[in-house]
Amino acid sequence: MKYFSLVQHSLSIIVMAFFGVLIGVAILPSYFLFYEITALTQNNGIVAEAIGICVSLGLGYILWGISILLICGFWGMLFKIRKKEGRYPLRSFISIQWAFGIVSHRIAMLFLKLVLPSFVGNLYYRMMGAKIGKNVQIVSDSINDAAMITIGDNVVIGGRATINGHLVESGEIVLAPVKIGKNALIGGGCIIQPGSIIGEGAVIASRAVIPKWSNIPDREVWGGIPAKFIKKLE
Repeated sequence: MKYFSLVQHSLSIIVMAFFGVLIGVAILPSYFLFYEITALTQNNGIVAEAIGICVSLGLGYILWGISILLICGFWGMLFKIRKKEGRYPLRSFISIQWAFGIVSHRIAMLFLKLVLPSFVGNLYYRMMGAKIGKNVQIVSDSINDAAMITIGDNVVIGGRATINGHLVESGEIVLAPVKIGKNALIGGGCIIQPGSIIGEGAVIASRAVIPKWSNIPDREVWGGIPAKFIKKLE
């Protein structure tokens, strides 16, 4: 794309300002909550006023966090990558679209970890485009490129596990979906690279690194860096 660097730098400034506005908008419900609670306790003594201020600040923080997740999830949904698996020029609109989704997710990470695992976290990832089955427990806030991720029923994803649906190599952005089968367990601190398929009932040991385009068969345990077969589950 001609003049890509200029476009990229200009958009970076615009995006930072835009997300600053979104963060401010997310604070609005908290502001009104603070106003109402402090108004109820005002002129009722210093203890009552202190309780009102502290409680309203605490509840306001939670309300702000939920608001920012919904706002970022909405924008991530609008700009989620809809391209199929493939290689695309790094200097192209697709990389700008991808970057916008990544920034949305990073803003959400300011609060996301505090509500995991919960239906709120799963709702956020679904808004970002992830296909998530029933009874899924997600403890990680590092599921990147959610639109490229499919998670089957009863999957558990441990804390600090990183799942990527993209990589950058040779001047191209490579999109490759990750599929996690039913009843699989992804240990804490794992890294699962693009294009990987985790079979049903498979177990990925803590801190294991699954290389790109790996295929882990059903009911197998893998671990290590890079991950290797350990044993077959009965």
